[in-house]
Amino acid sequence: MSHEKYDVIVAGGGSAGVAAAMASAEAGARTLLIEKYNCLGGASTMRSVNTYCGMYTLEDKPKIIVGGVGARVLSELTQLNAVTGPHRHRGVYVVFDPETVKMVLDKLCQQAGVEVMLGCFVTGAKRQENRVTSVLVADHGGQQTFHAAAFVDCTGDGDLLFQSGAETRYGNDEHVNLGSLGTRFGGIPASVVVAQPDIVSAVKRLKLDKGQVTKDRSVATRLPFSHDLVCYLASADYDPRDAGSMTAAEQDGRRQAWLYLDAIRTIPGCEGAYLVSTGPEFGTRESRHLQSKRMFLWTDVIDGHKFDDCIALGAWGAEWHSREDYSSSFDIQPGGSAYQIPMSCLMSRNTPNLFAAGRLADGDRLGGAAIRVMGTAFATGQASGAAAAQVAEHGDVLSIDMLRKTLISQGAILKTD
Repeated sequence: MSHEKYDVIVAGGGSAGVAAAMASAEAGARTLLIEKYNCLGGASTMRSVNTYCGMYTLEDKPKIIVGGVGARVLSELTQLNAVTGPHRHRGVYVVFDPETVKMVLDKLCQQAGVEVMLGCFVTGAKRQENRVTSVLVADHGGQQTFHAAAFVDCTGDGDLLFQSGAETRYGNDEHVNLGSLGTRFGGIPASVVVAQPDIVSAVKRLKLDKGQVTKDRSVATRLPFSHDLVCYLASADYDPRDAGSMTAAEQDGRRQAWLYLDAIRTIPGCEGAYLVSTGPEFGTRESRHLQSKRMFLWTDVIDGHKFDDCIALGAWGAEWHSREDYSSSFDIQPGGSAYQIPMSCLMSRNTPNLFAAGRLADGDRLGGAAIRVMGTAFATGQASGAAAAQVAEHGDVLSIDMLRKTLISQGAILKTD
């Protein structure tokens, strides 16, 4: 058992967690980043979600609206020719090489002075009155306890929130966004164009019905370097908090992937396609949410609400995938412009030294569906990490003015103009 003391502990090393840890460390806090996998990146490296959504507005001439850590990651990937320019499929996104992302995130965390522990899973937490005081983590060597003055949960499933006794909820009432399995196909020449209508036709050609597969349409992206095709077709209605439910989803998703491979091979030029990988983990779009000081609402986007505590900008639409019929919808803000995200939706309402970011941010059905994506997660993660560093140094009453100055000094973009 270890009793190491940190200023800030961040749980979860995906886009939000890396940004939170870097922001905290660069604000002067001794910061520990705990990640259950043996690499950083989360969905970008472990779920074949190889698109950064939310980095650009959806306007006719897209503008980048995520600065700070997110912009630095893009810059590093650009220098290595490991990311594309903006593409449009309903929304605007960039495609990246996941192996390069692993290297870039390692490099940036090291430069920021973040202490990283890979292969560690949060199994418990302790609190005194209304504050979290320590986390219990497990690795192959056993269990260890780490103490800190402030904490950030970026696990996606709310492991730290739940274990620490912070108020959470699962989805939004009966609404929980559907998860999909990122599936990667090789053997398709770079000159062959595969678009969503091609996949629809291929599924129809093989007469694959809803008893065999779940979707007939998805964004189809080609990776840098390998030009592998990545799709998000195989889907499942599961509860990521339950191992039995998760196991059934993973097994059925892999079964579907082979049927989709058969369909893709019927597309002209794709006859030699083969399955490179599934996942390796199902892509959960929604699980637990933080119960925050103030829920982020889709009407905030539609009405162009301005927040005194704006700490990030969003640009993605409300991307909803139905668990009832596996259909998807994409509602966008007026004009496709940027909208403000408040700090209040990242602050626990019953635990003042605990913050959350990424898809744990508190949003209603469509609001949460809009701000959950990785591009936006960089921005909400950076805000949560900087806030945690401030609380660790100055106490539990957060100064929004001080926080905004810190974020601006770190390159964050906070103005919609």
